Amino acid sequence: MAAAVAAAGGEAAAAALAAAKKRAASRSWILFDAAGEERELDADKYAIMHRVDINARDLRILDPLLSYPSTILGRERAIVLNLEHIKAIVTSEEVLLRDPSDENVIPVVEELRRRLAPSSSAQHDGKDNLSGQHDAEAAEEDESPFEFRALEVTLEAICSFLDARTTELETNAYPALDDLTSKISSHNLDKVRKLKSGMTRLTARVQKKVGRGIIPCQWFRWTKLVPSIPNYWFKNIKS
Repeated sequence: MAAAVAAAGGEAAAAALAAAKKRAASRSWILFDAAGEERELDADKYAIMHRVDINARDLRILDPLLSYPSTILGRERAIVLNLEHIKAIVTSEEVLLRDPSDENVIPVVEELRRRLAPSSSAQHDGKDNLSGQHDAEAAEEDESPFEFRALEVTLEAICSFLDARTTELETNAYPALDDLTSKISSHNLDKVRKLKSGMTRLTARVQKKVGRGIIPCQWFRWTKLVPSIPNYWFKNIKS
């Protein structure tokens, strides 16, 4: 009897483990297509590979459990993007974005929703146009291929994300430097040391992306992405 109970318990545990692995293999995606439609997908890697015609090695770089550097892969029918928290696959007809409920990905979802929506100018025929120039510019932008517009959104999003991190660093840095100027203490030195380490890491993240050709240099305002914190405050402070 005890053996039967143990066997049943083992089978239940195995079934639970298999179900957990299946859920882990399943990924949450949001899909935007060229017609402006969107829907959420809960698809495993095999379904994604079949849908966009890429191999497992390419899809692996989008796995958040694995550590891969920021990369853009160009394949015959798809572009695979791994830009920190932005993990996407772009084709000529649709864009798939991973983990759309992530707090850092939500702004990207909203921007894709706005920028990839079909033009609504036809719905306003006969109505007064108070923003003709803006509509003309938007129509001109809409002439770009779908995949180019989607790629532009992702690149702008990662630039904005890094820019926001820089602004946070600057906001925290100047009060810390003022405190150190007023009083040199272990506590104030430690705060500035941590800020220096943060600035070094952020600069390295940006330079890696620019150096690898992932993000063009002209997309950055270096005066913002490399904070204008006086280096002489840091030169004698070891990380």
